[in-house]
Amino acid sequence: MPGDQTAANTSYKSAGEQAAGAARPPVWRPTPLVAFSFALHGAAGALAVVAPALWPWALGAVAANHAVLTAAGLWPRASLLGPNLVRLPPPSVAQRQIALTFDDGPDPEATPRVLDLLDAAGARASFFCIGRRARQYPALVREIVARGHRVENHGDAHTKMFATYGLRRLRADIGGAQATLADLTGQRPRFFRPLGGMRTPLLDPVLTRLDLRLASWTRRGFDSVHGDPARVYGRLVRGLAPGDILLLHDGDAARTREGKPVTLAVLPRLLTAIREASMQPVTLAEAVP
Repeated sequence: MPGDQTAANTSYKSAGEQAAGAARPPVWRPTPLVAFSFALHGAAGALAVVAPALWPWALGAVAANHAVLTAAGLWPRASLLGPNLVRLPPPSVAQRQIALTFDDGPDPEATPRVLDLLDAAGARASFFCIGRRARQYPALVREIVARGHRVENHGDAHTKMFATYGLRRLRADIGGAQATLADLTGQRPRFFRPLGGMRTPLLDPVLTRLDLRLASWTRRGFDSVHGDPARVYGRLVRGLAPGDILLLHDGDAARTREGKPVTLAVLPRLLTAIREASMQPVTLAEAVP
């Protein structure tokens, strides 16, 4: 295991820090909940040793703690397991900025048309790309950056099993996507978003090691689930305000009755609503120091 960990760290340094020019990442510090969980596990283990008759209580306490950790991991906008960007910072709010973010690309059908719509509106956005899809469509990834947008990290495999990954597999998946996207664009992604926002206490130390920030959203339209443009649009604009981070999909979007990716039907109306509210779409990297 020590040898495996050393190899993984060396791989990251050569592919991520050296290729993308990343600075030394900060030191990971657990949140109060995670620190308490560490202490609880240690205390439960000690109790089971010094007072074996009380092991059911120790086991019950650990089980309850795991239930809390699981609930925190299933709550996409929570910060109990680590820092989580759900809105832009106050200076961006003061400038009436808003962030459009697109997940699951690049997609050869939807991504170019999304880029055209953004260009026409003079809007910039952040694209959370999947590593394996980026390798499949490298020209599209480069086109995103060439048009003034940012590419961010959405993992490499993009599987529903992500929330069950151990530390080593998390490093490999996120670090692999980080290296791919940095190599293709010449820009190191600064933000990471897991599939569905699901995570475990192991994610934050991995993101810290890779110098990435977790970015969730203020609201989402569920455009990967619902093909009704009116329904998706309504979710996105309800309470729309400066500082919001909106989640859409250029990859794996649901289809309208006409077979069109619903995101393409919603985005023109959304951009019009943002413009009429005198807000400016910017990338996360522009808004967050």
